[in-house]
Amino acid sequence: RHLPAVHRASTTTRPDKARRLGYKAKQGYVIYRVRVRRGDRKKQVAKGIVYGKPSSQGVNQQKSTQTLRSLAESRVGRKICGNLRVLNSYWVAQDSTYKYFEVILVDPNHVAIRNDPRINWIVAPVHKHRERRGLTSAGKKHRGLRVKGHRANNTIGGSHRAAWKRRNTKSMRRYR
Repeated sequence: RHLPAVHRASTTTRPDKARRLGYKAKQGYVIYRVRVRRGDRKKQVAKGIVYGKPSSQGVNQQKSTQTLRSLAESRVGRKICGNLRVLNSYWVAQDSTYKYFEVILVDPNHVAIRNDPRINWIVAPVHKHRERRGLTSAGKKHRGLRVKGHRANNTIGGSHRAAWKRRNTKSMRRYR
């Protein structure tokens, strides 16, 4: 609690969990510990005044679409480690006010990473800021992409909005 909200950890708190998520104790892998405030997200409006319809008047009990773990990943990737790639993250501890997560990051410029065929996929530029685009494990979870089979019909096409849009868009031939 006395350390900054985002700080580098010298080693993992849970080596077994970290290894299951892809961590290796070698050069190029970094662990950051993040502190995220628990509970609902508050709507950011001046003096608590929401202009508009009564259905959108609420300020306090706004539930975030993102999980706190996903939020922790994006904070590390945005604020501290723009040059590193977020691989995964896991829960470490919690108290009444905060949840603590450890985020595994990979240095795409390190020779040890570039030469390792198991992890060098993350070097490609398409993996820049995966955490900001919902491509990590936590991100895919809050996008509803963990489901398989007939229960996943509403996320065919990447999201439930994409599925809805495809089904409700009439496509016509140009010359008809």
